[in-house]
Amino acid sequence: MPLLEVSQLVKHFPIAGSRNVVQAVNGISFTLEPGETLGIVGESGSGKTTVGRSILGLTDISSGRISFNGTDLLTTRRKNSASLRGQIQIVFQEPADALDPRMRIGACIAEPLTALGVSSKKRSERVLEALELVGLARRTLQLYPAELSGGQQQRVGIARAMITRPKLVVLDEPTSALDPTARAEIIELLVGIQKKLGTAYLFISHDLSTVRFVSHRIAVMYLGMIVEQGEAASLFAQPRHPYSVGLLSSVLLPNPDLQQHFDVSLSGEIPSPINLPTGCFLASRCPFVIGACQTAIPPSVDLGNNHRVHCIRHEELKAMRRPSDMFDRFQAESERILSVGAPTPS
Repeated sequence: MPLLEVSQLVKHFPIAGSRNVVQAVNGISFTLEPGETLGIVGESGSGKTTVGRSILGLTDISSGRISFNGTDLLTTRRKNSASLRGQIQIVFQEPADALDPRMRIGACIAEPLTALGVSSKKRSERVLEALELVGLARRTLQLYPAELSGGQQQRVGIARAMITRPKLVVLDEPTSALDPTARAEIIELLVGIQKKLGTAYLFISHDLSTVRFVSHRIAVMYLGMIVEQGEAASLFAQPRHPYSVGLLSSVLLPNPDLQQHFDVSLSGEIPSPINLPTGCFLASRCPFVIGACQTAIPPSVDLGNNHRVHCIRHEELKAMRRPSDMFDRFQAESERILSVGAPTPS
Protein backbone atom coordinates (compact mmCIF):
# COMPACT_ATOMS: atom_id res chain seq x y z
CA MET A 1 0.00 0.00 0.00
CA PRO A 2 1.39 3.45 -0.89
CA LEU A 3 2.35 5.69 2.01
CA LEU A 4 0.91 8.70 0.16
CA GLU A 5 -1.70 8.69 -2.58
CA VAL A 6 -2.79 11.91 -4.27
CA SER A 7 -5.78 11.61 -6.59
CA GLN A 8 -7.08 14.31 -8.95
CA LEU A 9 -5.80 17.12 -6.73
CA VAL A 10 -7.07 20.58 -7.71
CA LYS A 11 -6.20 23.88 -6.06
CA HIS A 12 -7.50 27.19 -7.40
CA PHE A 13 -6.88 30.47 -5.58
CA PRO A 14 -9.68 33.06 -5.77
CA ILE A 15 -8.73 36.59 -6.80
CA ALA A 16 -10.18 39.31 -4.60
CA GLY A 17 -12.74 41.41 -6.43
CA SER A 18 -12.82 39.10 -9.45
CA ARG A 19 -14.61 35.99 -10.63
CA ASN A 20 -11.33 34.63 -11.96
CA VAL A 21 -9.10 32.22 -10.11
CA VAL A 22 -5.41 31.30 -10.23
CA GLN A 23 -5.40 27.68 -11.42
CA ALA A 24 -2.35 26.55 -9.47
CA VAL A 25 -2.92 22.77 -9.58
CA ASN A 26 -5.16 21.09 -12.15
CA GLY A 27 -6.07 17.50 -11.35
CA ILE A 28 -2.77 15.74 -10.64
CA SER A 29 -2.35 12.21 -9.30
CA PHE A 30 0.67 10.34 -7.94
CA THR A 31 1.75 7.88 -5.24
CA LEU A 32 4.71 7.65 -2.89
CA GLU A 33 5.89 4.39 -1.37
CA PRO A 34 7.42 4.03 2.14
CA GLY A 35 11.12 4.93 2.09
CA GLU A 36 10.91 6.29 -1.46
CA THR A 37 11.79 9.73 -2.83
CA LEU A 38 9.56 11.33 -5.44
CA GLY A 39 11.08 14.42 -7.03
CA ILE A 40 8.62 17.06 -8.24
CA VAL A 41 10.35 19.40 -10.66
CA GLY A 42 9.28 22.37 -12.75
CA GLU A 43 9.79 26.06 -13.36
CA SER A 44 8.65 28.70 -10.90
CA GLY A 45 4.86 28.90 -11.03
CA SER A 46 4.38 25.26 -12.05
CA GLY A 47 2.38 24.51 -8.88
CA LYS A 48 4.87 22.19 -7.19
CA THR A 49 5.07 24.12 -3.90
CA THR A 50 1.26 24.31 -3.77
CA VAL A 51 1.19 20.50 -3.97
CA GLY A 52 3.51 20.26 -0.98
CA ARG A 53 1.52 22.79 1.03
CA SER A 54 -1.71 20.92 0.24
CA ILE A 55 -0.27 17.66 1.56
CA LEU A 56 0.91 19.40 4.72
CA GLY A 57 -2.49 21.02 5.27
CA LEU A 58 -1.03 24.52 4.95
CA THR A 59 -3.58 25.31 2.25
CA ASP A 60 -7.07 23.94 1.62
CA ILE A 61 -7.61 22.08 -1.63
CA SER A 62 -10.40 22.81 -4.11
CA SER A 63 -11.10 19.15 -4.85
CA GLY A 64 -9.47 15.74 -4.97
CA ARG A 65 -8.26 13.26 -2.38
CA ILE A 66 -5.08 12.86 -0.37
CA SER A 67 -4.58 9.53 1.39
CA PHE A 68 -1.81 8.97 3.94
CA ASN A 69 -1.11 5.45 5.15
CA GLY A 70 -4.52 4.37 3.85
CA THR A 71 -6.42 7.10 5.69
CA ASP A 72 -8.09 10.13 4.13
CA LEU A 73 -5.80 12.95 5.17
CA LEU A 74 -8.39 15.70 4.96
CA THR A 75 -10.92 13.90 7.15
CA THR A 76 -8.26 13.03 9.71
CA ARG A 77 -7.09 16.64 9.88
CA ARG A 78 -10.63 17.89 10.48
CA LYS A 79 -10.75 15.62 13.54
CA ASN A 80 -7.39 17.08 14.66
CA SER A 81 -6.07 13.55 15.11
CA ALA A 82 -3.03 13.37 17.40
CA SER A 83 -1.87 10.24 15.55
CA LEU A 84 -1.27 12.31 12.40
CA ARG A 85 0.67 15.18 13.90
CA GLY A 86 4.38 14.60 13.63
CA GLN A 87 4.11 11.93 10.92
CA ILE A 88 4.48 14.50 8.12
CA GLN A 89 7.12 17.21 8.41
CA ILE A 90 8.67 19.86 6.17
CA VAL A 91 12.10 21.36 5.47
CA PHE A 92 11.78 24.86 4.06
CA GLN A 93 13.75 26.60 1.30
CA GLU A 94 15.15 29.45 3.40
CA PRO A 95 16.65 27.99 6.61
CA ALA A 96 17.16 31.40 8.23
CA ASP A 97 13.52 32.37 7.75
CA ALA A 98 12.32 29.01 9.12
CA LEU A 99 14.12 29.44 12.47
CA ASP A 100 13.00 31.88 15.18
CA PRO A 101 15.98 34.24 15.63
CA ARG A 102 15.08 34.73 19.32
CA MET A 103 15.30 31.03 20.16
CA ARG A 104 18.45 29.02 20.82
CA ILE A 105 19.09 26.10 18.49
CA GLY A 106 18.13 23.54 21.15
CA ALA A 107 14.69 25.11 21.51
CA CYS A 108 14.29 25.39 17.72
CA ILE A 109 14.94 21.67 17.23
CA ALA A 110 12.68 20.70 20.16
CA GLU A 111 9.77 22.89 19.02
CA PRO A 112 7.74 20.12 17.28
CA LEU A 113 7.97 17.90 20.37
CA THR A 114 6.94 20.81 22.59
CA ALA A 115 3.84 21.26 20.44
CA LEU A 116 3.07 17.54 20.80
CA GLY A 117 3.31 17.73 24.60
CA VAL A 118 6.40 15.53 24.96
CA SER A 119 8.05 15.70 28.40
CA SER A 120 11.12 17.88 28.94
CA LYS A 121 13.37 14.88 29.67
CA LYS A 122 12.28 13.05 26.54
CA ARG A 123 12.69 16.22 24.46
CA SER A 124 16.29 16.61 25.64
CA GLU A 125 17.12 13.02 24.68
CA ARG A 126 15.55 13.35 21.24
CA VAL A 127 17.26 16.70 20.57
CA LEU A 128 20.66 15.10 21.13
CA GLU A 129 19.72 12.21 18.84
CA ALA A 130 18.59 14.63 16.12
CA LEU A 131 21.73 16.72 16.51
CA GLU A 132 23.92 13.66 16.04
CA LEU A 133 21.85 12.56 13.06
CA VAL A 134 22.62 15.78 11.16
CA GLY A 135 26.27 16.02 12.23
CA LEU A 136 26.21 19.06 14.52
CA ALA A 137 28.20 19.41 17.76
CA ARG A 138 26.44 19.72 21.15
CA ARG A 139 27.72 23.26 21.65
CA THR A 140 25.45 24.26 18.75
CA LEU A 141 22.43 23.92 21.08
CA GLN A 142 23.34 27.13 22.93
CA LEU A 143 23.81 29.22 19.79
CA TYR A 144 21.27 31.38 17.96
CA PRO A 145 20.44 30.88 14.25
CA ALA A 146 22.35 34.01 13.22
CA GLU A 147 25.55 32.47 14.58
CA LEU A 148 25.40 29.57 12.11
CA SER A 149 26.21 29.32 8.40
CA GLY A 150 23.46 28.65 5.87
CA GLY A 151 24.41 24.98 5.64
CA GLN A 152 24.38 24.61 9.43
CA GLN A 153 21.00 26.35 9.64
CA GLN A 154 19.57 23.88 7.13
CA ARG A 155 20.97 20.99 9.18
CA VAL A 156 19.03 22.42 12.12
CA GLY A 157 15.93 22.55 9.94
CA ILE A 158 16.41 18.90 9.00
CA ALA A 159 16.98 17.93 12.66
CA ARG A 160 13.76 19.69 13.63
CA ALA A 161 11.84 17.88 10.90
CA MET A 162 13.28 14.47 11.84
CA ILE A 163 12.86 14.81 15.62
CA THR A 164 9.26 13.54 15.50
CA ARG A 165 10.43 10.48 13.53
CA PRO A 166 8.10 11.22 10.62
CA LYS A 167 7.18 8.78 7.89
CA LEU A 168 7.14 11.55 5.27
CA VAL A 169 9.16 14.75 4.89
CA VAL A 170 8.31 17.38 2.30
CA LEU A 171 11.55 19.03 1.13
CA ASP A 172 10.64 22.37 -0.47
CA GLU A 173 13.69 23.55 -2.45
CA PRO A 174 15.91 22.61 0.54
CA THR A 175 19.23 23.36 -1.20
CA SER A 176 18.45 26.27 -3.54
CA ALA A 177 19.52 28.95 -1.00
CA LEU A 178 22.89 27.28 -0.31
CA ASP A 179 26.31 27.58 -1.92
CA PRO A 180 27.50 24.59 -4.00
CA THR A 181 29.57 23.01 -1.21
CA ALA A 182 26.79 23.26 1.38
CA ARG A 183 24.29 22.04 -1.22
CA ALA A 184 26.33 18.88 -1.85
CA GLU A 185 26.67 18.25 1.89
CA ILE A 186 22.93 18.61 2.52
CA ILE A 187 22.05 16.30 -0.37
CA GLU A 188 24.47 13.68 0.92
CA LEU A 189 23.04 14.10 4.44
CA LEU A 190 19.45 13.60 3.24
CA VAL A 191 20.39 10.47 1.30
CA GLY A 192 22.17 9.06 4.36
CA ILE A 193 19.24 9.79 6.68
CA GLN A 194 16.84 8.05 4.33
CA LYS A 195 19.04 4.96 4.14
CA LYS A 196 19.25 4.87 7.93
CA LEU A 197 15.65 5.64 8.89
CA GLY A 198 13.62 4.72 5.81
CA THR A 199 11.85 8.09 5.70
CA ALA A 200 9.94 8.92 2.50
CA TYR A 201 10.71 12.25 0.81
CA LEU A 202 8.70 14.48 -1.47
CA PHE A 203 11.56 16.52 -2.97
CA ILE A 204 10.37 19.74 -4.61
CA SER A 205 12.85 21.60 -6.81
CA HIS A 206 13.43 23.44 -10.08
CA ASP A 207 16.87 21.81 -10.41
CA LEU A 208 16.71 18.51 -12.30
CA SER A 209 20.32 17.57 -11.57
CA THR A 210 19.72 17.84 -7.81
CA VAL A 211 16.40 16.03 -8.00
CA ARG A 212 17.96 13.19 -9.97
CA PHE A 213 20.58 12.49 -7.33
CA VAL A 214 18.06 12.00 -4.50
CA SER A 215 14.98 10.68 -6.34
CA HIS A 216 13.78 7.19 -7.17
CA ARG A 217 11.01 8.62 -9.37
CA ILE A 218 10.43 12.06 -10.90
CA ALA A 219 7.23 13.95 -11.72
CA VAL A 220 7.62 16.91 -14.10
CA MET A 221 5.07 19.69 -13.54
CA TYR A 222 4.03 22.47 -15.89
CA LEU A 223 1.21 24.95 -15.21
CA GLY A 224 -0.39 22.78 -12.53
CA MET A 225 -0.22 19.50 -14.45
CA ILE A 226 2.15 16.54 -14.26
CA VAL A 227 3.20 16.26 -17.90
CA GLU A 228 5.54 13.30 -17.39
CA GLN A 229 6.45 10.97 -14.55
CA GLY A 230 8.52 7.85 -14.26
CA GLU A 231 11.58 6.16 -12.81
CA ALA A 232 14.41 8.69 -12.52
CA ALA A 233 16.85 6.68 -14.64
CA SER A 234 14.26 6.14 -17.38
CA LEU A 235 13.16 9.77 -17.48
CA PHE A 236 16.73 11.04 -17.64
CA ALA A 237 17.79 8.54 -20.29
CA GLN A 238 14.76 8.97 -22.53
CA PRO A 239 12.38 11.85 -21.70
CA ARG A 240 9.21 11.73 -23.76
CA HIS A 241 7.69 15.18 -23.22
CA PRO A 242 9.11 18.35 -24.86
CA TYR A 243 9.00 20.17 -21.54
CA SER A 244 11.11 17.48 -19.86
CA VAL A 245 13.56 17.62 -22.77
CA GLY A 246 13.72 21.41 -22.44
CA LEU A 247 14.50 21.18 -18.73
CA LEU A 248 17.21 18.59 -19.38
CA SER A 249 18.72 20.82 -22.07
CA SER A 250 19.34 23.45 -19.40
CA VAL A 251 21.10 21.09 -16.97
CA LEU A 252 24.76 21.94 -16.46
CA LEU A 253 26.65 18.66 -16.58
CA PRO A 254 29.28 18.25 -13.82
CA ASN A 255 32.10 17.51 -16.25
CA PRO A 256 32.85 19.40 -19.50
CA ASP A 257 33.75 16.08 -21.13
CA LEU A 258 30.11 14.97 -20.74
CA GLN A 259 28.49 16.59 -23.74
CA GLN A 260 24.84 17.62 -23.55
CA HIS A 261 22.83 15.53 -26.01
CA PHE A 262 19.62 17.51 -25.70
CA ASP A 263 19.31 20.90 -27.35
CA VAL A 264 15.74 22.09 -27.01
CA SER A 265 14.87 25.60 -25.92
CA LEU A 266 11.39 26.62 -24.80
CA SER A 267 10.76 30.08 -26.20
CA GLY A 268 8.18 32.63 -25.13
CA GLU A 269 6.45 33.38 -21.85
CA ILE A 270 4.65 30.90 -19.60
CA PRO A 271 0.88 31.35 -20.11
CA SER A 272 -1.06 32.89 -17.23
CA PRO A 273 -2.56 30.38 -14.76
CA ILE A 274 -5.58 32.69 -14.64
CA ASN A 275 -6.38 32.15 -18.31
CA LEU A 276 -5.01 28.78 -19.37
CA PRO A 277 -4.86 28.01 -23.11
CA THR A 278 -7.06 25.52 -24.89
CA GLY A 279 -5.27 22.30 -25.72
CA CYS A 280 -1.74 21.49 -24.57
CA PHE A 281 -0.55 24.12 -22.09
CA LEU A 282 2.94 24.01 -23.64
CA ALA A 283 1.76 24.59 -27.22
CA SER A 284 2.74 28.29 -27.36
CA ARG A 285 6.35 27.47 -26.35
CA CYS A 286 6.90 24.02 -27.84
CA PRO A 287 9.21 23.54 -30.87
CA PHE A 288 7.31 20.35 -31.79
CA VAL A 289 3.81 21.85 -31.81
CA ILE A 290 1.31 20.86 -34.51
CA GLY A 291 -2.31 21.86 -35.04
CA ALA A 292 -3.74 19.00 -32.97
CA CYS A 293 -1.79 20.20 -29.92
CA GLN A 294 -3.88 23.37 -29.78
CA THR A 295 -7.32 21.77 -29.74
CA ALA A 296 -7.33 19.37 -26.78
CA ILE A 297 -5.28 18.52 -23.69
CA PRO A 298 -3.23 15.42 -24.57
CA PRO A 299 -4.34 12.27 -22.74
CA SER A 300 -2.07 10.41 -20.35
CA VAL A 301 -0.18 7.65 -22.17
CA ASP A 302 1.24 4.64 -20.32
CA LEU A 303 4.69 3.89 -21.73
CA GLY A 304 5.26 0.92 -19.42
CA ASN A 305 7.67 0.54 -16.50
CA ASN A 306 5.82 3.20 -14.47
CA HIS A 307 6.47 5.85 -17.14
CA ARG A 308 3.56 8.08 -18.21
CA VAL A 309 3.44 11.15 -20.44
CA HIS A 310 0.91 13.73 -21.71
CA CYS A 311 2.07 14.32 -25.30
CA ILE A 312 0.70 13.25 -28.69
CA ARG A 313 4.21 13.35 -30.19
CA HIS A 314 5.91 11.24 -27.54
CA GLU A 315 6.91 8.56 -30.05
CA GLU A 316 8.84 11.07 -32.13
CA LEU A 317 10.84 12.19 -29.09
CA LYS A 318 12.35 8.72 -28.85
CA ALA A 319 15.01 9.87 -31.31
CA MET A 320 16.13 12.58 -28.88
CA ARG A 321 18.04 10.57 -26.33
CA ARG A 322 21.39 10.40 -24.65
CA PRO A 323 23.83 7.61 -25.53
CA SER A 324 22.97 4.49 -23.53
CA ASP A 325 25.76 5.13 -21.02
CA MET A 326 25.17 8.87 -20.55
CA PHE A 327 22.98 8.47 -17.48
CA ASP A 328 25.52 6.19 -15.78
CA ARG A 329 28.34 8.62 -16.51
CA PHE A 330 26.32 11.57 -15.24
CA GLN A 331 25.44 9.74 -12.02
CA ALA A 332 29.00 8.55 -11.42
CA GLU A 333 30.39 12.05 -11.88
CA SER A 334 27.77 13.52 -9.51
CA GLU A 335 28.61 10.95 -6.85
CA ARG A 336 32.33 11.65 -7.26
CA ILE A 337 31.75 15.37 -6.67
CA LEU A 338 29.61 14.74 -3.61
CA SER A 339 32.22 12.40 -2.13
CA VAL A 340 34.81 15.19 -2.17
CA GLY A 341 32.77 17.59 -0.04
CA ALA A 342 34.02 19.78 2.77
CA PRO A 343 34.32 18.33 6.30
CA THR A 344 31.07 17.97 8.23
CA PRO A 345 30.36 21.24 10.10
CA SER A 346 30.88 21.15 13.85
